[in-house]
Amino acid sequence: MNKPMERAVALWLDESNAIFRRGMANCLASSGFEIVGESAHLTPAPDLGSAEILLLELDGPALVTAAKLVRDGSTRLVGVAESGSTGLMENAVKAGFAGLLIRDEVTPASLVAAVHAVACGVGSIPPAVLTPLLSGRGCSPGPPVDRGVLAGRELNVLRLLAEGSSTREIAGELCYSERTVKNIVHDTLAKLHCRTRAHAVAVMARQGAL
Repeated sequence: MNKPMERAVALWLDESNAIFRRGMANCLASSGFEIVGESAHLTPAPDLGSAEILLLELDGPALVTAAKLVRDGSTRLVGVAESGSTGLMENAVKAGFAGLLIRDEVTPASLVAAVHAVACGVGSIPPAVLTPLLSGRGCSPGPPVDRGVLAGRELNVLRLLAEGSSTREIAGELCYSERTVKNIVHDTLAKLHCRTRAHAVAVMARQGAL
């Protein structure tokens, strides 16, 4: 069950299908999110000064544009893709998308759960997308990472993240406070030069460190 949000999270919604966009907006608004703007193909350009989350229709061009838009800000990205293309999804994770959804599999519950997870700083990547990323199937391996750059507790947190554990669950498992877990995750992302938890997990898993 999702932990109730203490305040409304501001969200900008980008979707070219007006009916689908209206359905998502109504669903999210009824679940406590504040829709601060809407667009199609990122036109008009989202006002990210007022949005904490940008939820957008994901394809190659949109991925590049969205990543540039949020590069120097704190807005988090959630993408809705037509398919679970490994290449597109890997690029989205590397670009900093904290949440991904596959259009044909989106339900009101999964939409709210994914955006809620991103709002809480946890992130949400479907298993069908995360598994190929972790195994490296169809992905370039990237430069090797020295697992020695991470402390034991950082690797332990990454392992639990890879299993889908939330910040609260990791804190309970490792007997840390939630703040400590968040600090560990922050330090881990900085060491690995990753923007999201999913990217960090994928990088270390492909190197055989998890």
